[in-house]
Amino acid sequence: MTFKTKRRWRTVRDYSLGWTLAFIYLCIVRGEGTQELGSVQFEFWDSIVTSLMMGPFFGSISGIAHVLMMEYGYKQISLLRLIIWRATYALLFLTSMILLAFTIYGKEMKLLDFAFEPGSFAIYLYILTVDVFMFGLMQVSLFFGGNNLVKLLTGKFYSPKEEERVFMFLDLKSSTQHAERLGHIKYSKMIQDCFNDLGVVVENESEIYQYVGDEVILTWNLADGLRNENCINAYYNFQAQLEKRKAYYQKQYDCQPHFKAGLNEGVVTVTEVGKYKKEIAYHGDTINTTARIQEKCNDYGEELLISENLKDKILDSSFRFHKLDSIALKGKEQVVTIYSVSQSK
Repeated sequence: MTFKTKRRWRTVRDYSLGWTLAFIYLCIVRGEGTQELGSVQFEFWDSIVTSLMMGPFFGSISGIAHVLMMEYGYKQISLLRLIIWRATYALLFLTSMILLAFTIYGKEMKLLDFAFEPGSFAIYLYILTVDVFMFGLMQVSLFFGGNNLVKLLTGKFYSPKEEERVFMFLDLKSSTQHAERLGHIKYSKMIQDCFNDLGVVVENESEIYQYVGDEVILTWNLADGLRNENCINAYYNFQAQLEKRKAYYQKQYDCQPHFKAGLNEGVVTVTEVGKYKKEIAYHGDTINTTARIQEKCNDYGEELLISENLKDKILDSSFRFHKLDSIALKGKEQVVTIYSVSQSK
C-alpha cells in the first residue's frame, strides 16, 4: 500500500470515527430525559447500536467525498466554488440520510410528512453543523500539515524536545528573472502551481514544514527519510512531476520551472511557538547548514547537493554521489563536506 493510499484511508477512517461519535453524542443528548416530538420514538440503546452501524457507513461516504474533492477538485476551482460544492454535497448527504431513515422507520407515513416531522429541523441542523465542523477541521489540519494539529492539541511539544531529522531546502532556480518577466501576479500563480505539484512528495512520506516565498522546506524523521531513499526520491519525483506538466507550464508561463535543493540531517529542537498563531517549529544548526548547502548549488552548477553525514547513512544507494569539496559555510567554524547527487543511468 502506497503512502498516498494510506493517507486516503486515514481520512476515511477519521470521518468514520467522527460521524460515529457525532451520532452517539446526538443519541445521548436526545435520549436522556427528553421526549421525541415525532412519531418515531428511539430507544436509547437501540439508537446507540444504530449509530455504531450508520456512523462508519455515512462517515466513509463523507471521507471518500473529501478525498475526491481534495485530489481532483481543489486545484481547479476557486474557494467560493469549493464552498458551493461542499454545500451541495452536504444537502445531498442529508437527503440520503433522510431517505435511508425513511426506509427503516417510515412505515405507513408519506416521505414529506416523515422528513418534516416536529423536531426534525434540529436534527438536520445538527448534521449539517457536524459536516461543516469536520470539513473545517480537515482544512485546519492541512494548514498545520501532517499530524501537527494533533500534536498541538495534545501539547506534545509545549516543552522543547530533540529529534533527529532530515531536511531539504527547495528553491526555484532563476526566480528573479521569472518574476521580472512574468510580473508579480502571474509569477505567484506559477509558484502556486509548482507547490501544488509538490504534493507528489507525500508518496515519499515527506512533511512540508514551511513555504518561504519561492522556497519550501521538507522534513522527515530520520527513519522515514532513509527508508527507500525517500529524502532523495522526493526531489526527483517532484522534478518528474514538473516535467510531466511541461506543456502546461510552457503554455501558461512560457518556461519550465526547475528547482535546486540541499539535503542534510542532524539533531534539532522541536517546540510549539506563538501565542496568537501557533506553529510547531524546528530550531538548530542542522537547519541553517541545510539552507547554506542549498545556496552552494549555484556555485557548483548542481541541482541537488547532500551533506556527507547524511550520505554516509544511506546504505546501498541507487544514486551516484560525487564529492565536491569540504567547504566552510558562512557562520560555521567547522567545514562541511558536500556531494552532488545524480541518478544512475
